[in-house]
Amino acid sequence: MTDSSVFVRVCALSELEEDTPKRVELDGTPVSVVRTEGEVFAINDICSHANVSLSEGEVEDCQIECWLHGSAFDLRTGKPSGLPATRPVPVYPVKIEGDDVLVSLTQES
Repeated sequence: MTDSSVFVRVCALSELEEDTPKRVELDGTPVSVVRTEGEVFAINDICSHANVSLSEGEVEDCQIECWLHGSAFDLRTGKPSGLPATRPVPVYPVKIEGDDVLVSLTQES
């Protein structure tokens, strides 16, 4: 089992296409990794409203949109920007080391 304070390699930076979410599993937790606006973000991959994969949605303006009902979540904070979602989703710290993208399951806020 992975210690949540430990950063784990989830993919290569070169594997991430701009504004295209990549779903990974980290210790059984589904995570969407997104490269956008010159940064890499990691957010829980399950919509807090409909329990569907956020990585199947679109990314725009540093938000990921749930494909089912259109709720968008800020990649920096996990907060929804509109209905029907009202609860945020967890975001996780990301580190880049060379071409490696590392994520920790420690929630940022």
